[in-house]
Amino acid sequence: MSDYVNFKEKRSRGNFVGYVIASGLSFRTRTGNTRGQRNTWGQRIFDCVTAAGLFIFCLPILVLAALAIKIESPRSAVFFTQIRYGYAGKPFRMIKLRTMVPNAEQLKSGLVASSVDRGAGFKVAQDPRITKTGRILRGLYIDEIPQFINVILGQMSIVGPRANSYSPESYEPWQKIRLQVNPGITGTWQISRNKPYGFDERCRMDLDYISSKSLLTDIVILFQTVKMLLTSFSGE
Repeated sequence: MSDYVNFKEKRSRGNFVGYVIASGLSFRTRTGNTRGQRNTWGQRIFDCVTAAGLFIFCLPILVLAALAIKIESPRSAVFFTQIRYGYAGKPFRMIKLRTMVPNAEQLKSGLVASSVDRGAGFKVAQDPRITKTGRILRGLYIDEIPQFINVILGQMSIVGPRANSYSPESYEPWQKIRLQVNPGITGTWQISRNKPYGFDERCRMDLDYISSKSLLTDIVILFQTVKMLLTSFSGE
């Protein structure tokens, strides 16, 4: 990785959280009563209430999506779970609607060379494993609805860095800072007009988010996500 230095400071009641990122440099953070801590009670209440409300609201859509998956592939499972890494690198099973062929994980190794992400991530343009129904569900982000259950269980937040399937052991030291908060269903790079494909760039955006994290910021990102859902479509 080329040398990259970024310093952010956020003051809150006399405390601060700072990030110094550089190739070959160690980082140091201090978190007292900062907004960058894992979960305040206000954050947890916001996550639970929002997740429960949106899950109930989206339940009819979830049922229709499940039927569509079964019609296309009657013998395949409706839901897909995968080990992801959350707060402090703790593994958990993230729940999604199945949008790929049943043997997608087995086919992944043959597509690694085609990944546009050369870091601790995996992204293939026009992924051939995605089903016809799955492409629609992904384009409308309907496949993400079951993750509200992960939020209610405390494994995720509504807003935060994207949960990664790669072990934190494969991260560079500075990238591990993103594990200081719960992963989210949506976040800053998901609503970005020019979405970053590289893991390094996504991590930088995650750290920018963490350094200024607040309940108000999360609410703004949530509304921007809703706006994006109503105005754009992506089937990747």
